[in-house]
Amino acid sequence: MTNIHPAAIVSSKAKLGNNIIVGPFAIIHDDVEIGNDCEIGPNAVIYDYARIGNNVKIFQGASVSNLPQDLKFDKGKTILSIDDNTTVREFVTLHRGTHATGITRIGKNCLLMAYAHIAHDCHIGDNCIIANGVQLAGHVEIEETVIIGGLSAVHQFCKIGKHAMVGGGSMANMDIPPFIMTSGYPARYMGLNIIGLKRRGFKQEEIDTIKETYRLYYSTGINPTEAKEKIAAKFGEEPNVKSILEFMEKSTRGIIRK
Repeated sequence: MTNIHPAAIVSSKAKLGNNIIVGPFAIIHDDVEIGNDCEIGPNAVIYDYARIGNNVKIFQGASVSNLPQDLKFDKGKTILSIDDNTTVREFVTLHRGTHATGITRIGKNCLLMAYAHIAHDCHIGDNCIIANGVQLAGHVEIEETVIIGGLSAVHQFCKIGKHAMVGGGSMANMDIPPFIMTSGYPARYMGLNIIGLKRRGFKQEEIDTIKETYRLYYSTGINPTEAKEKIAAKFGEEPNVKSILEFMEKSTRGIIRK
């Protein structure tokens, strides 16, 4: 059963699934697709080209799929996608992509806390938590199960690897590889995200291998190229280490320092 408040403005052209709740003074534009079991809070605005999955909760005052803040953008059709079971808290701002990639994508089971901003062409993996006031610049790529602490900022084109944790108030201006903790202004390597890995079922031997990988990279005094060669020779067949090395190879802004 769909329940649209009489004070809401919902375009007749929008495609809404089943069991949708739309609060008072919410606005849903023409070219919008919303799946089943979603809630749109009071005063939220869902702009054109939003593609929203099932069981998505969007709280009051959120701005979803607004124009990218890019002076080169010509207002053509690009997408903002939110996958299933994601929660968008109050006053979050989500901008659709530019023609560079065509889409801003937010994965499944994410929590975007109040006042967070996700800019154009960002790609956010599944099971991520973006805390209060986090600011992501354009083209940021975040892999799955990443946590970014409140009031942190991420520079445009930066990448953050899976299972990483960024401490509150950090400024990430370089790429953050998988499985680590980072904090500071600018963000620096602070060790392994051991508690997070244990909570997610990593075995002790896996954690030990990842820890030794980063010891070789950060604490032996050799240059990064030589460190990666040693890591590949010692642990190159281990899947978690492979993912670390692959992340480092695709880095464009360089890997954060210790």
